[in-house]
Amino acid sequence: MAHDHDHHDHDHHHEGSELSDVALRVRALETVLTQKGLVDPAALDMIVDTYETKVGPRNGARVVARAWIDPAFKARLLEDGAKAIGELGYGGRGGEHIAVVENTSAVHNMVVCTLCSCYPWPVLGLPPVWYKSAPYRSRAVIDPRGVLKDFGVTLSDDVEIRVWDSTSEMRYLVLPMRPGGTEDWDEEKLADLVTRDSMIGVSQPLAPGART
Repeated sequence: MAHDHDHHDHDHHHEGSELSDVALRVRALETVLTQKGLVDPAALDMIVDTYETKVGPRNGARVVARAWIDPAFKARLLEDGAKAIGELGYGGRGGEHIAVVENTSAVHNMVVCTLCSCYPWPVLGLPPVWYKSAPYRSRAVIDPRGVLKDFGVTLSDDVEIRVWDSTSEMRYLVLPMRPGGTEDWDEEKLADLVTRDSMIGVSQPLAPGART
């Protein structure tokens, strides 16, 4: 349900507690490997960056591209996001309950988690630092239009902005509008236009020609 701008309590499980076992094992492994001189910390940073900005969001980009070219899949996606996403092989912890909300010429959706950082990991990878920050979590609810402007997105006053508050029970993925001039593009080429931020709702997909 869209945020009604009133404070409400819901049962959040912090991502830290969800991932503590994995995170601790990874941290221990990093320490051992680095101490033994087997792994360059810079290489580890590159691996994390790859997962955060490339591998994870690429899954979501394929979901969006499929919805753009396959109306039946799009209908299933909007009806039961997690189930449709599972058709493409993406799922797991953090992806059990995902609702997909569609941007249109009249409505723009953006996603926040006001109490911690609930996030659809299987399709978006790791949450960006700003998503977890207190300013974004508060301002996205109070002044979503201003936040969008900060991200370089200016919407006309007649476009309704809906802010969706993710919880451990339901996480949200934005289905952005398909850019014009892509009518004859295939799914793989379309996926190149879909950015992580456009699936959170703080940016638009790339325009044709913006990425090769």
